[in-house]
Amino acid sequence: MGDTVGLLPVNGAALSADPRVAEAVRAIGTRHGVDYTDDAAVAAMLAERRQALQATQRGPLVWWGASTLTVGIVWAFIGPILPAFADDPVLAAAPAGPLLVVAVAALTFVRVRWKRELTHPVLAGYRETLGVARAHGIPVTHIPAWLEGRSSTGGGKGAAPVPTYPPVQPAAVQAPPAQAQPERTINPPDDEGPDKHTAAEPSAPAPAVPVPPKPSKVEDYERMADVGGWHDETGWLLVFAGVIGAAWAYSEDSPIGFAAVFLVPVAVFVWLAGSRQGREKNELREEALKYVKALEAAQAAGARVPELSPQLRALVDTD
Repeated sequence: MGDTVGLLPVNGAALSADPRVAEAVRAIGTRHGVDYTDDAAVAAMLAERRQALQATQRGPLVWWGASTLTVGIVWAFIGPILPAFADDPVLAAAPAGPLLVVAVAALTFVRVRWKRELTHPVLAGYRETLGVARAHGIPVTHIPAWLEGRSSTGGGKGAAPVPTYPPVQPAAVQAPPAQAQPERTINPPDDEGPDKHTAAEPSAPAPAVPVPPKPSKVEDYERMADVGGWHDETGWLLVFAGVIGAAWAYSEDSPIGFAAVFLVPVAVFVWLAGSRQGREKNELREEALKYVKALEAAQAAGARVPELSPQLRALVDTD
C-alpha cells in the first residue's frame, strides 16, 4: 500500500558513529558483499529481498496446494455420504489420501522456498548487523515482521529472528580537544600587511541533524490505535435483542416486553459513536504517517532516530 514508508531499522550514520560498530559492520559487509552503512544500497537490497520473499508465497503452486488441501479435507467428509460410494467406505475415502499427500508436498515445497529466501546471505548479514547495533546500545527504530519471518501482525518469534548478543559497555566518552584560542593580532610594522600575524579561527563542527519532535496528535493516535472495534458487534447484538424481545412480547401478549424495542435506538447511538471514533482515528493515523515520514527524512539526512512505539511500528509494517 502507499502508506508503507521506507524508514530503515538503523541508518549508516548511526552505525558509523561508534568505531567498534563500524568495524564489526564492515567485516559483516565484507563477508556478504554488501555495505550495510550505505543507506541507499540497504534500502534497495531490502526492497529486492522482500519482493523475492513475497513471490514465494504466491503463484500457481501455492494455489494448487491450498486448493488440493481443501478438496482433500472436504472429500474426506462428504465422500462416505455420497450415494455412489455409500456401499463402499474404502472407495469413498480413497481419493482423499492422495489429494492430501499432494497438497502437503506442494505446501512443504513452498515453505522450503520461503525459508531459503528468508535465510538469504545478505538478509542474514543484515540481521547480524542489527544485532550488533542493539548490543552496542544503538537504537533500532523497528524490525520489519517479514525480515524475521513473523506473521503480518508482527506476532511470534519468527523463523529467522535478529540474533541477540551480550550487551557491550558504551565507549568511554573522550573529552573533546581543547579549542585553540584565537591569536591576538599584533600591530605590524609599517612595512608589513595587516594579515600576516592573524591566526584563522578554528572551524566549528557540523551540527547534528535534529529528530522531529513527536506531535501531540501522534501521541493521541498511539493511545487510540488499539481502542475500539466493538461498536459494530455491540450494535447488532442490541438490535437482535430488541427484535427478539418485541417478538416475544407480541407472542406472549406481555406489554412490558415491548420495552426491548428501545434497544434499537441505543444500537444506533452505539454505531454513531463507533463511526465518530473511526473518523477521529483515521485523522490521527494520517498525522502519525506524516510524523513517520518526517522521521524517514531526518534519518536519510543522518539523524539518529529512536525506537518507534508498538503502534507506530505496526503502522510502518502495514503492507
